[in-house]
Amino acid sequence: MGEYGPATFGDVTADHYDDWVTLSTPERETRAAVDFLAGLAPGGRALELGIGTGRVGLPLAERDLEVHGIEASEKMIGKLREKPGGATFPVHVGDFADVAAPGEFDLIFIVLNTIFSLTTQDEQIRCLTNVASKLAPNGILVSEALVPDPARFDRNQRVNASQIESDRIKLDISRRDPLSQVITSSHVVIGPHDTTMHTVKARHVSPAEHDLMCRIAGLRLRDRFGGWRGEPFTATSTKHISVYVKTDD
Repeated sequence: MGEYGPATFGDVTADHYDDWVTLSTPERETRAAVDFLAGLAPGGRALELGIGTGRVGLPLAERDLEVHGIEASEKMIGKLREKPGGATFPVHVGDFADVAAPGEFDLIFIVLNTIFSLTTQDEQIRCLTNVASKLAPNGILVSEALVPDPARFDRNQRVNASQIESDRIKLDISRRDPLSQVITSSHVVIGPHDTTMHTVKARHVSPAEHDLMCRIAGLRLRDRFGGWRGEPFTATSTKHISVYVKTDD
């Protein structure tokens, strides 16, 4: 695998991203996410980090908010531009860790494990520090991330058949580095006429490490939920929706 940069994930997944997300994230979950986010900053300015194809950002822009996005992958942006409302949607091209969008925001959000796309702890902290600097005085950061489960791996490896149909098989093959917490995954699709493979990297962090990085960045946890409908976060939750505000000076 070549050098892994800010645009790599989007470039290798753009053609199939919406199909993959549909398999794991039903439309009702996307609607719940939009409802949750829209209720946090009505009438305000919002910014999505790593907006991708606009799954959340585009419908959120139809609510009472001014929504912007940051995306490093031109291929992802191209997919967004093809969707209703996407042609004129304000997308800032670049590494979302820079949070390089003009002005302050009442809401900054990063969904579906996108914080993990930054593959070092330093980059994740840099991103969160830049978020804190771009939030309005009463601004909010919302982060959606899975709860890592090392037990899913056998000797730090995992092979999973995520889809089996009469004409297509999808395999997810992963290796976990327990020191860096980076998981390298290849998504292999085998069809009757061809086989495709996309390899991505992600640095998984626990909710506790996520909170600590936010504290270092000048943010504190205000609320945490187990889902977009406000479900309680418990020891058995598989993901968390975490809401952060600036720490008191």
